[in-house]
Amino acid sequence: MKQVLIAGVSGSIGSALARQLLDTDAERTVLGLCRNPEALREQFPDNQLRLVQWDAETASVEELGNSLAEMLGPDGELETVIYAAGLLHDSQIFPEKRIEDLEAGAMARSFAVNCTGFGTVMRAAMPHLRHRRFKRIAAISAKVGSIGDNRFGGWYAYRCSKAALNMLVRNLSVELPRRCRPVSCVAVHPGTTESGLSEPFQQSLASLQVHKPGETAANLLRVIGTLDESSNGRFFSWDGSELPW
Repeated sequence: MKQVLIAGVSGSIGSALARQLLDTDAERTVLGLCRNPEALREQFPDNQLRLVQWDAETASVEELGNSLAEMLGPDGELETVIYAAGLLHDSQIFPEKRIEDLEAGAMARSFAVNCTGFGTVMRAAMPHLRHRRFKRIAAISAKVGSIGDNRFGGWYAYRCSKAALNMLVRNLSVELPRRCRPVSCVAVHPGTTESGLSEPFQQSLASLQVHKPGETAANLLRVIGTLDESSNGRFFSWDGSELPW
């Protein structure tokens, strides 16, 4: 994982991933995509983390492609892509409890961040994935995006957008081996993590195993680090077990 791209690097999980990757290999290059790069500069001094301004809801594929080519060189190579951007709630949307809570705008925003953004990042990154070394592509999904595991309902926008992300992973797992083998493209459930995303649900989390961001990052990197070509197109949990689509 010498050249790593992390989309959503300003989030709790994304920044923890970047920190651990940089701390474990001084020669590693990590490129981070986020809305506000300046907010991360103090956390990563000396340009350890190379930042690109990017918004999953509005980003241009062409602009992102140009930024990656500028930072990596036109023939620069990526060995790992991690999509860590995600939207569950903010000041305008909150997980739905019933169908009457569903709003088209919330659904559209959730799909833009949780699914479409991954597709546009991969489209921009494709020129840098055609080398002959093994590539790891990991989209941070969620267990609640599993259709087979859905027993409680609700959370329409988040569940549907993560299920769509999972399908995008499966689609790419078919195409990528034809174009940039060897490669493994997977979805990964990070587990419940202490973050701004989970903060409004503290009462519900009391009965769950909750990890700190650093623990989640270590778990994810352990799973990503064990990927091989036989892992391609699968959906893993943070502990390495496989989840149903």
